[in-house]
Amino acid sequence: MKHTIKGEEPELLTAWKALANDDWQPTYDELSGKEKRAVKQTLMREQGGICCYCERRLMEGDSHIEHFQPQSDERIDPLDFSNLLCSCQNQLAKGEPRHCGNLKGDWFDAELLVSPFTPACETRFSYNGDGHISSSAGEQDMAAKETIKRLGLDLPKLNSLRAAAIEPFLDADLSEDDLQLFVAGYLRADEEKGYSEFWTTINMLFGHYVI
Repeated sequence: MKHTIKGEEPELLTAWKALANDDWQPTYDELSGKEKRAVKQTLMREQGGICCYCERRLMEGDSHIEHFQPQSDERIDPLDFSNLLCSCQNQLAKGEPRHCGNLKGDWFDAELLVSPFTPACETRFSYNGDGHISSSAGEQDMAAKETIKRLGLDLPKLNSLRAAAIEPFLDADLSEDDLQLFVAGYLRADEEKGYSEFWTTINMLFGHYVI
């Protein structure tokens, strides 16, 4: 989970909400077209093109706008941009396991769900060379453990994808200088694509090579 720094909502969303009058009030269900596309594109840019939870590469056709605090909560404004993220998975392929926002659904517990909006979120999890994720504080951090469970971050599918991202860095033929350059390049944000997949995993395991 990588820290997401929120910015201003897109102007198209602001203008659309400003059309509210006595006969019409904007709702999330009515958000569509260019306004909804602007919201999603802004979220994807904020997150550097990776899922707010698992850090897979976000694809336009296989991602969705995620309400961190569920819109089913009547205390939450579903159009509050500060509560919005972009999560992977949209239309699930047959047999594909649900994870991230799709698995989380309407569940929310401020004490047990680690927030991508919190800078420290990146340090709450640790990773092994086989791609396995766990709480960096072990049993002492119940929120990290519950977050992994509720978001399905330890599913075999995600562990396998993380392991595949890790594998090139374990090449015994890499010199320390080569590894340093490799890590630095991987962790460097690309102006067009943003962050590399599983950025935090690679940073936690190999980031010390570029410090």
